[in-house]
Amino acid sequence: MKTLPRADVAIVGGGWAGLLMAKELGARTGLSVVVLERGAPRKTADYFEGMDELDYAIRLRMMQDASKETVTFRHTSKDRALPVRQFASFLPGTGVGGAGEHWTGITPRFLPDCFEILTRTVERYGAGRLPENHSMQDWGITYAELEPFYTRAEKLLGISGKTGLDPFEGPHSAEYPTPPQRTGYFPSLFRDAARSLGYHPSPVPSANLSQAYRNPDGIVRPACTYCGFCERFGCMVGAKAQPTNMLLPVIARHKSVTVRTGANVRRVLYKDGKATGVSYVDANGEEVVQPADLVVLASWTLNNTRLLLLSKIGEAYDARSGTGHLGRNFTHQATFRGVVLFFDRPLNRFMGSGACGVAIRDLDGDSFDHGPLNFIRGAYIGAYSRGHPPIGSFGVVPPSVKATWGSEWKKAAMDAFDCAANLGISGEHLAYRTNYLDLDPTYRDSHGDPLLRMTMDWNDNERNMIGFVSAKMAQVGREMGAREVVAAALPRRYDVNTYRSTHLQGGTIMGVNPGNSVVNPWLQHWRMSNLFVLGASTFPQNPSGNPTLTILAQTLRTADAIVDRYLKHPGLLA
Repeated sequence: MKTLPRADVAIVGGGWAGLLMAKELGARTGLSVVVLERGAPRKTADYFEGMDELDYAIRLRMMQDASKETVTFRHTSKDRALPVRQFASFLPGTGVGGAGEHWTGITPRFLPDCFEILTRTVERYGAGRLPENHSMQDWGITYAELEPFYTRAEKLLGISGKTGLDPFEGPHSAEYPTPPQRTGYFPSLFRDAARSLGYHPSPVPSANLSQAYRNPDGIVRPACTYCGFCERFGCMVGAKAQPTNMLLPVIARHKSVTVRTGANVRRVLYKDGKATGVSYVDANGEEVVQPADLVVLASWTLNNTRLLLLSKIGEAYDARSGTGHLGRNFTHQATFRGVVLFFDRPLNRFMGSGACGVAIRDLDGDSFDHGPLNFIRGAYIGAYSRGHPPIGSFGVVPPSVKATWGSEWKKAAMDAFDCAANLGISGEHLAYRTNYLDLDPTYRDSHGDPLLRMTMDWNDNERNMIGFVSAKMAQVGREMGAREVVAAALPRRYDVNTYRSTHLQGGTIMGVNPGNSVVNPWLQHWRMSNLFVLGASTFPQNPSGNPTLTILAQTLRTADAIVDRYLKHPGLLA
């Protein structure tokens, strides 16, 4: 085992959160910072000639290889967990930039009541309306406390949008830095129909620029060309905000920051209640120790949780007794294709961007009265022009077509290809005591460490909510002029074989005291003051909207706390 010279800060994970923290510390302190990324290096030039749907979107070139490391899955604690042999319901990224390289760029703020979900729900409906077996809790911060950091993150990314059109959104202290993206034909149909039915459509906030923009760090990016290659692709012109085009150029200015690839961190090292560094396996298979005075975990939800479990930092959650917090409140955005619409005219879906669309929040959060309903909370609903790739999008036919193969099916699939679209429904997933993460007692990875085990299933609240929202959106679809409308229900059981989103939350949740959380409101570990945890693993449950903007806002808030408070007086901030 090789021991390297000590660094002031070791950051585990080279995605959005890790690189943003490295940028902030590099620009505002003289600390030596090492970012440890287990994947390969990346740069914007890698995407200049990489728009190959088969390679990127079907064979998942930029995603983690499940044959090298995966998870096991079961629905309940009584079931036997089995390895996930191919990632499908979520797609963990790998390499510098992580999933921030191949994301869509959808960047809504969470609704204000999401941060105080337990308090607000009980105040309005009473404790009796909380779902059975729930483990919901407030975050320990409010929207007002996070709002300045939302604004900073939006200016950093150059978010394209327009405030004031959505009456349900929280207050904004500044307008979005750039105007909304152009509205595609299909989203415009949704906008007009939704408005006619009394909803409040507004442009989706987008990290794909509507016009050229220079951010506060001096990074200049061009406007989006609406090529349609965003989701699962890096942007070939740099219009989409990505860690490689936004953060790496700034990090390169600071000689005190190093990004080290091929570093697969296996343990956080500690002594006498303090983190002393991390150990990792390098690209050559050698075990390496990186000593550090401050350790920041900034990898993906599952990896943050697994690393703390393997390191035996904190008490692992026990679903039977309800003790422990590490691994609990695991959630996965209740997202699905929603309502599928078939039209008699082409929709020009071959062009667009990952976040080019129109959304409504009338049925999101607690924006409507749940008193007479059999569920609480709701969903973020959007109609998008994302680009319509010919391989992955082919084969959707209306229910009136009974053939499942042959010439009739092929003709129907070709006729429907540019005449079919869906309304995306991204529903909240509440936290339950029965959904959690722990280490699998049977299956191990190539290094001999236990795999992470997912125990997850849908509950009646999510099924009822999706059914209600789908019926409402079917009405909108008919108002849009669709000749056939298919409103599917959320499946009875959670399915690891069907893609939903890569938005997994929980496992290292935040809270106001060590009795209900792993980290405090500044994302500092309660038991180890020089250990911080960033990312969606700290979310106590899953609000409906996509999480990236909130992750960045929280990272900026934590960076401020480290620079302005912790470095001056090391110790617990709460």
